[in-house]
Amino acid sequence: MARDINIQQGVDWPMVFIYIALVIFGWMNIYAAIFNPDSQNVFFTLTNNAGRQLMFAGFAFLIILVILFIDIRIFDSLAYIFYIFTILLLILTIFIAPDIKGSHSWIKIGAFGLQPSEFAKSITALALAKFLSTQNINIAKNFQHRLIALTIMILPAAITFLQKEVGVALVFFSLLMMLYREGLSGTVLLMGIVSALLLILSLIFPKLYIIAGTAALLTFIYFLVLPRYERTRQNQFILAAVFVGVCAISYGVTSALNVLKDHQKNRILVLVNPNIDPQGIGWNVNQSKIAIGSGGLIGKGYMEGTHTKFDFVPEQHTDYIFCTVGEEWGFFGSMVVIVLYVLLITRVLDRAEKQRTKFARVYGYCVASVIAFHLLINIGMTIGLMPTIGIPLPFMSYGGSGLWSFTILLFIFIKLDAHRSYKV
Repeated sequence: MARDINIQQGVDWPMVFIYIALVIFGWMNIYAAIFNPDSQNVFFTLTNNAGRQLMFAGFAFLIILVILFIDIRIFDSLAYIFYIFTILLLILTIFIAPDIKGSHSWIKIGAFGLQPSEFAKSITALALAKFLSTQNINIAKNFQHRLIALTIMILPAAITFLQKEVGVALVFFSLLMMLYREGLSGTVLLMGIVSALLLILSLIFPKLYIIAGTAALLTFIYFLVLPRYERTRQNQFILAAVFVGVCAISYGVTSALNVLKDHQKNRILVLVNPNIDPQGIGWNVNQSKIAIGSGGLIGKGYMEGTHTKFDFVPEQHTDYIFCTVGEEWGFFGSMVVIVLYVLLITRVLDRAEKQRTKFARVYGYCVASVIAFHLLINIGMTIGLMPTIGIPLPFMSYGGSGLWSFTILLFIFIKLDAHRSYKV
């Protein structure tokens, strides 16, 4: 192995400090979420979530040490091997994982569980970075190259979807932002957004005339939004493919073919009308907004949140951890958390642009895209702007798989950034 650099000189400490701050603050809010003033609360025990999260954080520290001290060339040279192994593991998980709330995505290891799909994010990012940094690869001009890059991204997403983990599967599509930076036409992104909006509309207005609306809207986009030089045969093919795909999905939904399960459709319907069933499918979103709003400007005080204490919001230590932040720390505390994430994302993007290798730059953009997607969806769903799809808040939500996967994702980039003078 090559002689390593001086870690203290090479590591970007602002990113490390933000990471530490988010992990510590996350643990504090996890402890607040399980705090019960009428019982003995000991956080150095594996019998509660706060104690287990401390253990997970300890293992995360060991992961950081391993990443920082191993040879940097392992990430580039073994990227495809890691990817193939991960794909096979994801497929195997479908068959061996127990049914947990309708999902087959957790491998049981003793009293704990491991979710391979969480780790697939960083592995997919490495595989994309490896492919796009290969000599003569140009996704801006070569359709075959674009297809391969999209396949690398979509394959783990499709397998994760089969595990019934829709939220995690959607995260892989956040990597489209990186592909856009590397030359992918904005047409693909635009069509993806339109497709998502039309799918939502087909659930809200379950009539076949949505297909006619699809044709009209896509035609409008093609002729009025796209510049003339982008109206190529290839884009016409993309337009037709997206149109057929959206029509098929819309028809499937309106024909009750169970493209989405009832609880998944309900989450989208609640997004449009939170009052559709306040005691049923709208309960989580309504209680989440009440908890955050009740915090006011400065919050009720640490471990003083009434919604937090009495478990009004389900899964408040995981997907809804931001509710605890909003209730106990108020608007100012919530803004501090958001600012920390924004600083981290912008720092990653800034360092990514300064990389001397395309491999490191592409991977950096993948990191920023994944974290930004999680931040947007998680906070959005707690305040009723996004559907509830089981997306944790990076570094703060409870869970070993989530914390370790985000730690690996971020610190591989920190390692690459520390070696900017080293050509992979």
